[in-house]
Amino acid sequence: MKSLIRLRLGGHDAHYAGGLIDGAKMLQLFGDVATELCIRADGDEGLFAAYDKVEFLAPVYAGDFIEAEGDIVRWGGTSLGMEFRAYKVIAPTPPRPGTFASSADLLAERKLVCKASGTCVVPKAVWRPGASARPGACIITAAIVGAETTREQNPHLPLSADELGEEAARCVAAGASVIHLHARDAQGNASQDSEHFRAAIAAIRARIDVIIQTSTGGAVGMSVEERAGPLKLQGKAGPEMATLNVGTINFGDDVFVNRASDVIKMAQLIAAHGALPELEIYDAGHLDIVADLLKKGLVKPPLHVQFVLGVRGALSASERNVEFLLERLAGFGCVTTWGVAGIGRHQLAMADLAIRLGGNARVGLEDNIYIDKGVLAEGSAPLVARAAELCRQRGRKVATVTEARKLLGIAD
Repeated sequence: MKSLIRLRLGGHDAHYAGGLIDGAKMLQLFGDVATELCIRADGDEGLFAAYDKVEFLAPVYAGDFIEAEGDIVRWGGTSLGMEFRAYKVIAPTPPRPGTFASSADLLAERKLVCKASGTCVVPKAVWRPGASARPGACIITAAIVGAETTREQNPHLPLSADELGEEAARCVAAGASVIHLHARDAQGNASQDSEHFRAAIAAIRARIDVIIQTSTGGAVGMSVEERAGPLKLQGKAGPEMATLNVGTINFGDDVFVNRASDVIKMAQLIAAHGALPELEIYDAGHLDIVADLLKKGLVKPPLHVQFVLGVRGALSASERNVEFLLERLAGFGCVTTWGVAGIGRHQLAMADLAIRLGGNARVGLEDNIYIDKGVLAEGSAPLVARAAELCRQRGRKVATVTEARKLLGIAD
């Protein structure tokens, strides 16, 4: 949740010689940003309790254009932890031959002039019913094996059905409520054979109650028919969720092909099975494809969307990209849940961002093999535990399996 104010500071704002602006002006702007965030969160202006830290980093003068922005970074019972930044985006041109007194320059890059953090409080007594936008519990998905990761890359990768069952149980204990599942054959190669999935699902369900989401992406080069293997399994033997890849992308040195006709067919197969589709968004245009699927009735609300960011050849992992995707998603006009899966070194940073912005997070060895820089994760469970700790730091509850089913609209 973000707020942004842009304004020009004039001569009447100057407080010191040379047209220098008082630093208190930045705090005034931050106060207005905080007020908007309180209104967005709870429908009330709230009260600014205190600043934790304020840093003035560059002078501001009359004639400068300032962008003041802030976001909620911690959700308390009634408190809202916020961070603020003020950037100079336009400045008067320094006097030189060929310029005028009214000349100004649009800066090539925004210049950070002030940053701060603080806390606002909105008493529950003034929360307006229906106006609160506080996020609910966070669903953590554990992608425990994938199709590409190998034991040579990380010796803790589970491959057999029993290993997958044990790892799934560890992940649920750490805070996961969804297991994103691929399957491997006896040689450890990616397989979409329904019997391999049957064995893995049985091993997981023998140990733990969890939402099982099977991949229908499989591995690069597989046909749609092959990728649909897990959808042959019904009831307790089958998945409650299935991924739906909606567009073709460059995938490293390969191409992950999802033709329009293939996407339609897979959407129909998932609907016939009764699993909840998770719409995989690797690039910005994929949301336009989802909008078309929605219009044609091939997917139906409520939607569950996953932004997969950082794949080499697709959309990069950044806060601005997530905000852009969320703005586009909001235009769909239907209830949606969403999450972010960051690839490689972006995994935990994107999980933290999703948690902070009110979404859900996916972690696991499928997408990232490290718990810290250069330190291999001993399975996916430590990555889940790290995501759960990020939830606690941000004031988000970690969803239980029962809560996740309710949030996703899956019958318990």
